[in-house]
Amino acid sequence: MQHVAWEGFSPELVFAAGEPFILMIILALIRISRGQAEGHPSMAQLSGIRNLFGVCVYSFMCQHSLPSLITPISKKKHVNKLVLLDYILILAFYSLLSFTAIYCFRNDTLMDMYTLNFTNCDIISVAFIRYFLGLFPVFTISTNFPIIAVTLRNNWKTLFHREGGTYPWVVDRIVFPAITLIPPVLVAFCTHDLESLVGITGAYAGNGIQYLIPAFLAYCSRKDTQLVFGSGTVNKHLSPFRHSFWIVFVLIWGFSCFVFVTANIVLSESKL
Repeated sequence: MQHVAWEGFSPELVFAAGEPFILMIILALIRISRGQAEGHPSMAQLSGIRNLFGVCVYSFMCQHSLPSLITPISKKKHVNKLVLLDYILILAFYSLLSFTAIYCFRNDTLMDMYTLNFTNCDIISVAFIRYFLGLFPVFTISTNFPIIAVTLRNNWKTLFHREGGTYPWVVDRIVFPAITLIPPVLVAFCTHDLESLVGITGAYAGNGIQYLIPAFLAYCSRKDTQLVFGSGTVNKHLSPFRHSFWIVFVLIWGFSCFVFVTANIVLSESKL
C-alpha cells in the first residue's frame, strides 16, 4: 500500500504535541476528510450488545484517575462540578475515538487492538510514528504489568497473612510470584481473541472490582459514618448519587454484565 505524506502538516510537531490517542484521531479524521474512509457502519447490531457489557467495564476505568484529580483540591466547594466536567470530557473523547474508527475503517478490517490499524496506514509515511502506534500497547503493558504484579503478590500475602508469623522462603519467593505470573502468561499463550478476552475479564473480574466491591464499600462506609458522627451530621460535599437506589442500581448493572457476557459465551460456543 502506497504511503502518502501529510500535506500542510508536520508529523514531528503533531507527534510531539499529542498523545497516541490524539494521533489516531487525527489520522482517522485526515483519512475521512480525503474521501478515503472505508467504514459504512449499520445503524445498530443487537448481536453486539451481549459483549458490550463486559467492554463497558474497561471504559469505566477512568474512575482510577479521580483520586489524583480530587486530592490536590484544597477547597472542594465545586468538586462535584469538576468531576462532572471530567466525565463529560472522557465521554467526548471516547466518542470521538470510536466514531472516527468505525467510519475510517471497514468493519471486517477493524482490528480488536485498534492501534494495529495504523501500522500500515496510508495517511502518513513516517515509519517511526506507525511503529510507535503499533507498539503502544506493548509499552503501556510493559510498564503497568510489573506494578500490577507486585501489588497482586502483596495482596496474596495479606490475604493469607498469619498473625505474628512469616512465610518460608519458598512460599515468599516462589509460590506467591508463581500464582501471580503463571495465570496471565497461560492466558496470553492460549488465546488471541482480544474481544472475547476483554469481555470475559471485564464481566467477571472487572465486574467485581469496579461495580460490586465499590457498591458494598459505599454502603458500609455510610453506615460506619452514621455510627461515628451520628445520623444528624450533614456533609456539605454529599454526592448527587447519595440515595441507596444508586447502590442497588450498580449491583443490578453488575449482575446484568455477568448475565449478558455469560450468555454471549454460551451462544457463541453453541453457534446460535
